Order: sequence, then C-alpha cells, then structure tokens
Amino acid sequence: MTMFEAILLTVITASTPLLLAAIGELVVERSGVLNLGVEGMMVMGAVMGFAGAQWTGNPYAGIVCAVLAGMFMALIFAFVTQTLVANQVASGLALTLLGLGLSGMLGEAFVGQPGIKLPALDIPGISDIPFIGPVFFGQDLLVYLSFALVVAVTWFLFVSRTGLKLRAIGDNHVSAHALGIPVVRYRYLAILFGGACSGLAGAYLSLAYTPQWVENMTAGRGWIALALVVFGSWRPWRVVVGAYLFGAVWISQLHLQALGSGIPSQFLSSLPYIATIVVLVLISSNRRLSLINTPAALGKPFVPER
Repeated sequence: MTMFEAILLTVITASTPLLLAAIGELVVERSGVLNLGVEGMMVMGAVMGFAGAQWTGNPYAGIVCAVLAGMFMALIFAFVTQTLVANQVASGLALTLLGLGLSGMLGEAFVGQPGIKLPALDIPGISDIPFIGPVFFGQDLLVYLSFALVVAVTWFLFVSRTGLKLRAIGDNHVSAHALGIPVVRYRYLAILFGGACSGLAGAYLSLAYTPQWVENMTAGRGWIALALVVFGSWRPWRVVVGAYLFGAVWISQLHLQALGSGIPSQFLSSLPYIATIVVLVLISSNRRLSLINTPAALGKPFVPER
C-alpha cells in the first residue's frame, strides 16, 4: 500500500501541470483560436513563478507572478492574431520560441538556487489518515485548483449563457458576429484565460513539482497539453482522464529506469511523446468523430469588415 500510495502521489504531481495547461487551452480552442504557444507560456510562468517566490519569500506571490507572465505572453499572441490577424499557427510557434529564449535569459541568475516549495494542505487529524490523508487531503493548492477549474470550465461552457456564446463563436464566428456577439473581445478573454492557466502550470513545475529553476524545465509538456485537448475531444472531464493517463506514462518511465529494467533509458524517456503520437494517430483515424467534436472555426482568422 505504501508503494502504491507513493506512485499515486507522483502521478498526481506529474499530471497536474498537464491538466492546468490543457484546461486553459481547451477554452481557447473552444473560441475558435489555436494557440500553439502553450510551451512558451508555461516556461515563462515557471521562471517568473520561481523569481517571484525568490524576491518575496512567498510561493503564493510566485503563483501571481506566473499567472501575470502567462497572461502577458498570451496578450502578445492575442494582439498579433486577433488585432493584426496574423497566422495563428506561425504566431503560436513564434510565441513558444520567444518564451524559451526569454525564460533562459531571465532565469540565468536563478540557476542552482534552492527554491521555495509550495506548502501542502495540512488538516490536523485528517491529513494523517493512512493513504486517504496524503492522497486526498495532503496536496498543495494548485492540485485542488486544477479540479476546481475543470468544474468551473464545464459549468461555464455548457451551462452559462456566456459559455454558449463562446462556443457559438468557435463554431461559426461570422454568424456569431451577425447576432451581435463581440467575437474579438471574447477571443481576447479566452486567450488570456489560457495564458493564465499555462502560467499556473509553469508555476507548479518550479514551485511544487521540482522547486528549482532549470532552463527548458517544461520539457515538452506544453505540446502534450495541446494533444490532450484533442484527446479529450474538447470536453473538460475527458481532458482530466487524459492528463492522468499521460501523467501515469510519464511516471512509469521514471520508475522503470529506477528499477533497472534493462530497457534503454533514452527509449523510456521518449515514452510520453510516443504515447502522444499514438493517441493523435488513433484519434485522427476516426475522421467523423474528429469533425463532430472539433470547433468548426478553429484556427480561422476573423475580420469583421470582410
């Protein structure tokens, strides 16, 4: 039971940044915008979260800095794609490259410094219960926030009037505009929300997962988060399942290496990315299912005057 508990706890820590980033990108894509800059926003959240915690001595201040950094990067993407109507794919890739380069420069002074770990929730008498306490009542704030965001996003998209308008924009922005819905404003807000979630995911990496700053510490998690949105067919609860499946794959390769399985470590390290490719191939093979769930206006530019 102790070993199972330890594995489950590590799966939770590996899955949380994926879930945070993916749930934000899901809202962005539901609005009809494809932002491939998740990796860049995550890594900027990681470096600014670590920096904010170092400057103030408070990890919660680091979370605020990470959210602001993610939103700033998202604002750049929103301005380029929604105001200047640039290509979304090219702009997202450029945002990732910008984030990786800028984070390396800003984080150079923090390399090798000990981090300030985000404290776990501690409820006297409950957190000490074997298995149940550590797993359900001994996590940090961002783990609970990730599930709260899933519930909030589900309610917003499928119950609230504003969420209905956002989904309408993602399916047909021309018709939504004709009905008087401010398409660009809604997309700006969705992109900023996605940036905030990516910043939170980055903060989790540098403040909870491994409380330190290492250049390029996101290690491709932003790309996996993008794949999770497709894996979950743009449904929040399916994204949760996908995030924890991918988190389990991520952790399994670490445990296999630690056990000395004899399998080359390079192959084990590539397992999460191989799983991502396999899942995307399987999903894309069912074209009818993909077309039903994909927002029809995804990646298409919108210019009201045209």
